[in-house]
Amino acid sequence: MLSDSEATELLSFLTPATRPDVKGHTTSYILGLSGNRDGCRFLRTKPDFIAALFALTSDPSIAIAKDCYHILINLSADETLHQVLVTDVGMVPSLLKNLKDPQYPFSDQICTILSNLTRHEKTCKTLFKVLQEEVGLAQLVDMLCTEAFNPHAKLHYLAPLLSNLTQLPEARRFLMDKDRGVVQRLLPFTQFQASAVRRGGVIGVLRNCCFDYANHEWLLSDQVDILPFLLLPLAGPEELSEEDNEGLPVDLQYLPEDKKREEDPDIRKMLLETLMLLTATKDGRRTMKDKNVYVIMREFHRWEKDPRVTTACEKLVEVLIGDEPEQGMENLLEVNIPDDVQEKLKEADVREQRELEAEEERTRKQ
Repeated sequence: MLSDSEATELLSFLTPATRPDVKGHTTSYILGLSGNRDGCRFLRTKPDFIAALFALTSDPSIAIAKDCYHILINLSADETLHQVLVTDVGMVPSLLKNLKDPQYPFSDQICTILSNLTRHEKTCKTLFKVLQEEVGLAQLVDMLCTEAFNPHAKLHYLAPLLSNLTQLPEARRFLMDKDRGVVQRLLPFTQFQASAVRRGGVIGVLRNCCFDYANHEWLLSDQVDILPFLLLPLAGPEELSEEDNEGLPVDLQYLPEDKKREEDPDIRKMLLETLMLLTATKDGRRTMKDKNVYVIMREFHRWEKDPRVTTACEKLVEVLIGDEPEQGMENLLEVNIPDDVQEKLKEADVREQRELEAEEERTRKQ
């Protein structure tokens, strides 16, 4: 690692007045440094370095600015640097200001940095406060939902950013404000074929929203009609009986022979987890049974090969075909589980994880 004198010399090259070729070599070297954990931890002790690199994201040289953004992406992926980046360097307001600019060339890099910074609740809360002051959640959703908002950037990582923000109750409240109609704008992206990042991020938003069980009835109602958007990516081309089809939501009936399921197993698992959350309430279970969700899950289970996803599907099916909980335990998210039962459930989860890992190992060896 660099000595103090070498670091001081290197820092002297990170100024706007430095010759472009020297600046370029310096930022390229630091980019390599930021690509490993030890390098990131070294830079954590050098906030002046990070501040200088952040200043150079405005450099006239596209290559130098791009290097600096990639360095910040690497640093923001390390949770131990979040305090330095957000508080010491104070980079978030400037990042958000540039993100709002529909012509800014590095908006994708900014989305990635912000997504990294909001993974953990503490930094997420700090960033959300600044976001509300500088941009506002409404404009963030507008940017995500506006095709070609920025012709220089795809903005797919706005979806994971929004997903991270919805770990906060105040962000969920905004999205599910019944007068704003925000969550409805996100639903079509559950089948956004151009980007798994955007699909997965939006489904992450919906999953987080479903933790608020007080809104389940509204989410399942005609006002939102979330169910078809969660089920359609899991539905395949199988020919169903007339009786099975008629019980399904209209969008799930008589699907074409070339209908394909969601290709990403992690996204399929998130969809199942979201459906599982909607079964937490009595009204949710009734609606899902009335809408014939079991039929889609039955065919999906026959098709699914990933053991993690299969397990999630089986848990959902157990609820769909099982008896209703006894009186006073209808809301599964409010049930107080005794300590000894919680311990047994944890042990069962550990066994299940070991079995899945063993299954994956056997599959790799075949």
